[in-house]
Amino acid sequence: MQGLMHHFIDKQWVTSRGERRLPVTDPYHDTLIAEVTAGAPEDVDAAVSAARRALPAWRALGGVARGAYLDAFADALAERRDELAALSSRNNGKPRAEAEQDLSDAIACYRHYAGEARDLEARQGETVSTGEAGLVSRRYQEPAGVAGLITPWNFPLVSSAWKIAPALAAGCTVVFKPSEVTPLPEQALAEIAQAIELPAGVFNLVHGDGANIGAPLTAHPGVDKLSFTGSNPVGEAVMAAAARGTRNVSLELGGKSPILVTEDADLDLATELVLAGFCYNAGQMCSATSRLLVHERVANALHDRLDAAIAELVAGDPQDPATTLGPLVNATQRHRVSAYLAEAEAEGLTPTTTPALALPDQGHFVSPRVFRDVPTASRLWREEIFGPVLCARAVRDDDEAVALANDSAFGLAATVVAGTGERADALANRLTAGNVWCNTYQVAPPGLGWGGMKGSGLGRELGRAGLDAYLEARYVTRPA
Repeated sequence: MQGLMHHFIDKQWVTSRGERRLPVTDPYHDTLIAEVTAGAPEDVDAAVSAARRALPAWRALGGVARGAYLDAFADALAERRDELAALSSRNNGKPRAEAEQDLSDAIACYRHYAGEARDLEARQGETVSTGEAGLVSRRYQEPAGVAGLITPWNFPLVSSAWKIAPALAAGCTVVFKPSEVTPLPEQALAEIAQAIELPAGVFNLVHGDGANIGAPLTAHPGVDKLSFTGSNPVGEAVMAAAARGTRNVSLELGGKSPILVTEDADLDLATELVLAGFCYNAGQMCSATSRLLVHERVANALHDRLDAAIAELVAGDPQDPATTLGPLVNATQRHRVSAYLAEAEAEGLTPTTTPALALPDQGHFVSPRVFRDVPTASRLWREEIFGPVLCARAVRDDDEAVALANDSAFGLAATVVAGTGERADALANRLTAGNVWCNTYQVAPPGLGWGGMKGSGLGRELGRAGLDAYLEARYVTRPA
């Protein structure tokens, strides 16, 4: 077992001022693999102070030099790829292949923002049109300041890359709180910052829980920018904290995303996309397409294929290459999903097949469930379950599918499976969702934006928008 994990503040490993410790577990073996501090508000204060001291020099360094550090982050992640994929799989429970994909995504993100940092320097002072005769305006962008970043446990190293890379590229200094559930892979980022000789105070990592680290970080007056990914209740608390001082905030919150299958869709492709949409990472995705809207003409055929595909999943040790379904991240999450399954039983919902998937005797596994004809008032239809549970309804036509898809408090993502790309595009453009995939798996290249509408959050990550989230613009106008 790894010992107590420490903070990384001002380029030093620092023992927390809080005494309470939290267990870090392996969700397959259900064993203790490390301990992490619950943290203390004094730890946050020390990290924010270090970030504020480092801010002027980091801001002045310029985009080219900052880009070189981001490339160094990517190089170091690539060098430690196998080690970190294994560590992430062990701590999170996701199959090794999924953990390796996470590493690829994280590396690509740091590389992308290395380029964005260099481009930012080249764009400074660019001329923009005002539409007024005789005037010329130039735009300058500067870092928002000290950024407080908080990430969840479901995609270690990926969610953090989406925040850390653009923040550093913009010239912000960072205080980063990873999830206390999966701190092991994120600890490597501090090790990398030290190894590449990132200047002191530019990147600070503070471990702990919401009460001792998260809340003090969001409330700290020395933090200029807040970026949070997680649940809606906590996101609303972060937004309320950001209101004090009118501080910049980005939120990536929950989802209850639809997948639409038309009567002319390729059903083999549809089966693959439906299965991946609610079983990848054991359904622990904010973008999980856990509401299926399938045309009534092909509903039975699709469900038959889907039941057969579920039966072929292999639940087992996440480190085993044969495993395609890992355990949920911990006992708390399994109990949460089990409570929804109990609610389904109370509502009289019956899964399409009995849970026939063979599960190991150990680990926090939940067998995938598919419920047909789920009422739209059901909690299972309306609420984010964060587990391998799919709710389905047959629809008469595209209009009904779109109406049901958009009848949600969320608007993060959606998938459309249709017979032609043109029909899929037409449906996609009627959906209230930040990201829509047509006849393809969910992918999030770093050059595109990511984020949701309605209750799914505020702002965007990735792409140029992800960089702009950490920048403030100044327009300087004078006579030509």
